[in-house]
Amino acid sequence: MIDNHQKNIATFIHLSTFSRFIIPFGNFIGPIILWAANKDKSEFIDAHGKQAINFQVSILLYAIIIGAITVPFFLFKIFSGFDFIDFNGFQDFHINIGKPSPLLYIGGGLGILAVAGFIIKLVLIVTASLKAKDGVYYKYPFTINFLK
Repeated sequence: MIDNHQKNIATFIHLSTFSRFIIPFGNFIGPIILWAANKDKSEFIDAHGKQAINFQVSILLYAIIIGAITVPFFLFKIFSGFDFIDFNGFQDFHINIGKPSPLLYIGGGLGILAVAGFIIKLVLIVTASLKAKDGVYYKYPFTINFLK
């Protein structure tokens, strides 16, 4: 039987990921501290703690991948007219905003994907918190299970 204390701790594990807006890496530190302190008390808390941590690590991994793909597109566009061999090239260096290239569209599309991912992340965290409050096990979608 899952009591209110277990439901509250599981809910706070999910909600503690919002501490990232106050504390650097708070989205990892908060859930790990709450989960580590309470994982032996309940299987429900243990399951929700693992899900919250796995989701945060998965999102970090996805953000790194999207960033690694996006950044070169912007750099290629910005430095497309720059001659790296000619050290006096800074005199002729300019950014041409009037002519967008396909690289800029791809990079912008990946940037929009990152913003959409952030909004989806917020919605999923709130959903997981509400499920934990109701005493329901929740599994985040698109999550790689690092902790099993």
